[in-house]
Amino acid sequence: MTRSRPTLGAILARRIAFFAILAMLLQLAIVFSDYYWNVGELSRLFVEQETERLVAGITVQDGSIRYRLPDNVQQRYQRGDTGYVARIRAANGALVFQSCDAACEDRFLPADVNPPDFWLRSLKPGKPLSLVGGRAFAIDGQHFLVDIATIGDPSDVMSDVLWNEVIEHLIVPMSILLVLVLGGTLLSVRQALRPVRAAADAAEQIDPMDSRSHLDFDQMPREVAHLAAAVNRAFARVGELMRSQRVLTTGIAHEIRTPLAALKLELGHIDHPRARKAEEDLDDLVNFVAQLTALARLDSVDHGMFEDVDLVELSASVVSQLAPWVYENNHTLEFFSQVESFTVRGAPSLLRDALRNLIENAVKHTADHSLVIVRAGSGIITVEDRSPQTPLLHPKTFAAPTDSLGIGLKIVERIVEIHQASFSQARLKSGHVFELDFR
Repeated sequence: MTRSRPTLGAILARRIAFFAILAMLLQLAIVFSDYYWNVGELSRLFVEQETERLVAGITVQDGSIRYRLPDNVQQRYQRGDTGYVARIRAANGALVFQSCDAACEDRFLPADVNPPDFWLRSLKPGKPLSLVGGRAFAIDGQHFLVDIATIGDPSDVMSDVLWNEVIEHLIVPMSILLVLVLGGTLLSVRQALRPVRAAADAAEQIDPMDSRSHLDFDQMPREVAHLAAAVNRAFARVGELMRSQRVLTTGIAHEIRTPLAALKLELGHIDHPRARKAEEDLDDLVNFVAQLTALARLDSVDHGMFEDVDLVELSASVVSQLAPWVYENNHTLEFFSQVESFTVRGAPSLLRDALRNLIENAVKHTADHSLVIVRAGSGIITVEDRSPQTPLLHPKTFAAPTDSLGIGLKIVERIVEIHQASFSQARLKSGHVFELDFR
């Protein structure tokens, strides 16, 4: 959903382009109306642009003057009956080009008159344009005077004049301004959002179970920093809830454990087989309450307490602690290490609880004199139980977990989930095989 939504840069680019085009259209209307209704300005631009087109055909080589009528004005000045006439003279009065006879020269300045750099006279007011004018040019150190005249502007050169003014004074500068403004805006937005993008990437990696999680908003714009600060406050509240839940579960365990211990003490004073049976049931109840409390406590685990843990050393320690209890319950416990050490990131107390639960389940749910085997490998811990009369099996595949072995496996599954590991089990002819994979 987030990828389908447009970026802030795309939104700004579209809006800037829209308003820039709107401004260009408004300015185009203003420029067009200003020039179109100003006949005097149109006449001046007409003379300037037409004389520039005509003078482009003059070449001076070694003092000799050559002239070739440019292609863009040939249709208007190649003949004298097109409604346009022109004459080009050198500074000494020599005729360079002429598209009319002697009769039309009466409209131009006399040859014995010192011409100005620019002159214009309207033959008929209004539009279409009817005018005569001229302009002086200097090419390779020589001066030329270009005179033109039109009656009615039959080829509508006035439209070309307007379009050239629009391109020169509107489209070109506005396009440059649009590129600079749009580029500067997008660059500024990109630089301003760079810390926000980094914070978004960091937010995807945030662990909600780690009270130390927070977003760094030092380099963010003020408006976005408020959002990051609100997220940090939310994580702080989550941390407080996690701590309060740990205190609550600890208090519940303490309050339940105390009356149960008192009850067991009273039962110890009763010399009766039913009292012994009640003590066994009471021990099971104490163990069940402890497991429920442990399961509830896992929901408030803080990943900030994770540290480097050697799985081989931890497994060996748990096995050595439980070995006397296993032997007292008429079982055998063995430990094998396939590697010297393998370090993972986790909570040592939780990993001990997971392995302890697996070993205890293997003892409680198997027949007497069964063998419990614990293996610690490269990121994998397996716990296998088998009866003494069944040969050792080495399964390669594991079945889906079941709930037949009680709440202890629920605790193991939750611990494995907290450590982002995998847990699987398989039922064999000899019993069960459980695997904790931390790779």
